[in-house]
Amino acid sequence: MYSKVFLYYFSGTGNAKRVTEWISENVKTAGIPIEVTNIENCKKVEIEKTEGKKLIGIISPTHGFNVPPLVLYFIFKFPRVKNADFFMANTRAGMKLSKLFLPGLSGLAQILPALVFFLKGFSVKGLQPVDLPSNWISIHPGLKQKVVTSMFERIKMKIDKFSGKMLQGKRSYVALYSLPFDLALIPISIGYFFMGRFMLSKTFVATSKCTSCGLCVKQCPVQALEIKNNRPYWSFDCESCMRCMNNCPSKAIETPHLFITLVWIVLLNLPWMILTWVFEKYGRCNCAILWYEELIYNALQITFMFFFAWGTYYLLYKFMRFKFVDIIVRYSSFTNYKFWRRYKAPKNN
Repeated sequence: MYSKVFLYYFSGTGNAKRVTEWISENVKTAGIPIEVTNIENCKKVEIEKTEGKKLIGIISPTHGFNVPPLVLYFIFKFPRVKNADFFMANTRAGMKLSKLFLPGLSGLAQILPALVFFLKGFSVKGLQPVDLPSNWISIHPGLKQKVVTSMFERIKMKIDKFSGKMLQGKRSYVALYSLPFDLALIPISIGYFFMGRFMLSKTFVATSKCTSCGLCVKQCPVQALEIKNNRPYWSFDCESCMRCMNNCPSKAIETPHLFITLVWIVLLNLPWMILTWVFEKYGRCNCAILWYEELIYNALQITFMFFFAWGTYYLLYKFMRFKFVDIIVRYSSFTNYKFWRRYKAPKNN
């Protein structure tokens, strides 16, 4: 059916990479030439002009009910290819409750890439969500290894079936089953892309357990970290792929939960308190807010949130050199404790 298969993937802690490996094995078994590319290392896409139909696959995690910005930019820059089919597979946060496997949600992670490739002239053959364990241990501990293994075994069978259909030129739109829910999540997807991801970039900190090995800086797919005062510092470029936290050999990278809670209490209340004070000062407290006043307020609130998040994070980073601050941050962070497991995809056997 295909003269060659091209797979492009991005993976934070291994889930999307493992899916790519499964599909690659099936392609090789079918005797079809294949080219696999890691998106974070791909500066320019070059697909040779050969006879026969080509199959293009994108395998990516789901961040904030969307594909990561790194993948999104890659998709927009992807060249038009004549006589080519396209499929999308997105790993998303699945769960397991007793013996029941619960699916995650994709939001724009399937819809947007499919639309972009369709407009570029590709024939969209497959849309496959992949329910593997979430690696977002900032909000939950990593799943137990037994649960992780059972989820991987189940999903591998689904991927084998899906890739078999793709290689035969058949269509498979599993993602459409959750389409109503995914459409409802579009506002959150957009909000995450334009604002949420910048806030999340300021939710990581390295405690005194850090050995300044620099592994997190070297492995960061978007070069969002740098070493300052012998500790990593996260910039707004961070995409919260969780690679640094889950791969840190000394488990020094934490999410300061108490600090974040206090910051968000201020972020959600202080702008409104200031606006109320201004209206009371000018005798507007009993008047309806005009549309342009609400627009100005929203713009000021967003601006305030960015500067407040950056400012408080920078201060925390500076004060972390004091032992008592380091101790407070460490012991008020769930990620500091053994029961809050880190996550890595199991090795491919």
